[in-house]
Amino acid sequence: MSTSPSRIAVVTGAGSGIGREVARQMLADGYRVALAGRREAQLLETAEGHPRALAVPCDVTRAADVERLFDAVRQKWGRVDVLFNNAGVFGPAAGVDEISLDDWNATLAVNLTGSMLCAAAAVRAMKAQEPQGGRIINNGSISAHSPRPRTVAYTVTKHAMTGLTKSIELDGRGYGITCGQIDIGNTATDIMDTIGVGSGALQADGSRKVEPMFPVADAARAVLMMANMPASASVGLVVVTAAGMPFIGRG
Repeated sequence: MSTSPSRIAVVTGAGSGIGREVARQMLADGYRVALAGRREAQLLETAEGHPRALAVPCDVTRAADVERLFDAVRQKWGRVDVLFNNAGVFGPAAGVDEISLDDWNATLAVNLTGSMLCAAAAVRAMKAQEPQGGRIINNGSISAHSPRPRTVAYTVTKHAMTGLTKSIELDGRGYGITCGQIDIGNTATDIMDTIGVGSGALQADGSRKVEPMFPVADAARAVLMMANMPASASVGLVVVTAAGMPFIGRG
């Protein structure tokens, strides 16, 4: 086990998008970072051979995988200071009367159950370590406030993420564990291509509109800011959107 004083973070969904950028910024900031995701090759691309990176293939919907992830982190570094609970999928484009049960369950399994399993493992580690405590940051979405059309499964998971965040924050108080949520709108990642933000995203009135986006590095800096707050402060909610996107007053 390393004796370095640098903090230890776990980042899920670290193989691409926001997770990849957050992991890289944390490494640059001095963290030791466990990179979790389903595809090892992509995790290794994120790590870029960094000596403080640990790539751990993990399917967050599988409890055994999640336990193995946190066991690996504790065995290598002895503790967990930060979890960025980021793994997620957008799910199918469908209304409540159209979505199949399999697609519904698959979206909830990753976005909600996976986040719960990772948070549970992190909280157990943070309670057991000395000194106690740590910080969990859940990646929500502006869909936790205002949905896009035909995104019933995704929207439900992101509203539920808010409840998960508040429950963890409340239950963690006696153990020095804080939990906050970052709700990001239209940062430039592959998921934005799937819903056509750059070419014309579906609007509430049925039209399509090209929406502004902002660099993923800026979103990651907001996550790093939350992670780097002192233990005496709890950051409950941060909302970061592309300037001018149709969110306030959406629809």
